[in-house]
Amino acid sequence: MERYLDALRQGVDGLLEHAVAAGPGADVPTCPGWTVRDLVAHLGMVQRWATAHVTATLDGFDGALVEDEGARADDPLGWLREGADALVTALEAAPDDLEAEFFLTDAPPPRVAWARRQAHEATVHAVDVLSAALGRVPRAAEAQIAADLATDGIDELLAGFLPRPRTRLRLDEPLVLEVSTTDTDSAWTVHLGPDVPRTAHQMAADGPDTRLTGEAVAVYLGLWNRGEELHADGVDVLEEWRAEMRISWGRPRVAETAGLPPSPPT
Repeated sequence: MERYLDALRQGVDGLLEHAVAAGPGADVPTCPGWTVRDLVAHLGMVQRWATAHVTATLDGFDGALVEDEGARADDPLGWLREGADALVTALEAAPDDLEAEFFLTDAPPPRVAWARRQAHEATVHAVDVLSAALGRVPRAAEAQIAADLATDGIDELLAGFLPRPRTRLRLDEPLVLEVSTTDTDSAWTVHLGPDVPRTAHQMAADGPDTRLTGEAVAVYLGLWNRGEELHADGVDVLEEWRAEMRISWGRPRVAETAGLPPSPPT
């Protein structure tokens, strides 16, 4: 639990540092059409939404209005910090047996699940804002993400996000995809096809159709469409992955009132 809170804090700290370097109006290469201010407002809204789940105060929560508040804030970075601190406080105060809804499959108990999800939310969006400061997609080494955190994030994506019924990644024919990390010796086998994907925490027993490999941070960023150092071997599925594995928020009210584009893929 504590490692997720540490990662959440570090992700927010890094994002704020990169935001100062980039400036609020800087374009975000990893989220085309977005600026740093847009991302700050988005993350601040998501963190407040998570806090509402953890504190059982979700009734009446309007994500579009909250994100609009962040987009219009005089001090958007201070607004983000305020929400992040409130989220950490809520997670620290929550009981181990917290009863709260959670939306991913194969997830730990709710308190840990929310801490884990928000740790990766902040980490990935810190990379986005780093890309704005650099003016390009960052290399894995520049992201300053621990290999064990990246490995955990790969697992959350492959075992938590991917096997949900709403996942859009579907193939006409069955395909076995093996994902592995060269520095943390972790592996997953994903069964793709016309049905909901299935993930196993092991290497493919009979040999996969496709292998995606690399160091953990490179795989993490590559699977979240934030990196370009993912090595592929076999049947090419990266084009379908990049097109369909984009988890995003819809926010028509904010788009109408603030002229913002759709939410960035997380």
